[in-house]
Amino acid sequence: MRKSKITRNTKETQITLSLSVLDSRDSGKLSGSCGVGFMDHMLSALCVHGHMDIDLQMKGDLNVDDHHSIEDLGIVLGTAFSEALGDKGAINRYGCAYVPMDESLSRCVVDISGRPYLVFKADFKYQFIGGLECAMIREFFYAFAVKSGITLHLENLYGENDHHKAESLFKAFARALCEASAQRDGEILSTKGKID
Repeated sequence: MRKSKITRNTKETQITLSLSVLDSRDSGKLSGSCGVGFMDHMLSALCVHGHMDIDLQMKGDLNVDDHHSIEDLGIVLGTAFSEALGDKGAINRYGCAYVPMDESLSRCVVDISGRPYLVFKADFKYQFIGGLECAMIREFFYAFAVKSGITLHLENLYGENDHHKAESLFKAFARALCEASAQRDGEILSTKGKID
């Protein structure tokens, strides 16, 4: 297992997150909560389909709204992912996944490149899914991409139900990230000789 532990304390959030990337490809699990039920559901999907364990202790200013909590969660999880992979030398680097959720279909393409970038295309009918503001889904992925140093293209191709759209996005992300971070034999997949 590749592991990391990150603590981030601000006036808005207090987060301690431990991440284990499961090289055995066992199903992962989430322990703890971010305080937003639907986001916990998405984190659980990320763990199972991304083959990672997350242990999360978190307190945020949810009396204000969910913005600081979800954005800071993306910051901490992205940082933990980057640290867990270390020098990123012996990985596949690229990953791609299409994931359906009933009538919804999403695609994710990842390059663990050291160059953070996000292309995010998804429209939601309503402002909230449970207690999660839909606008925060993009903010989570943006924060993750920046702090992990990945290029991330994530798109909901079609769908009707907002829950299904979001879940297919997170599961596609999980599967693409798992494929990209999988260890491999051979030289670093970069003409530069390093990923950064």
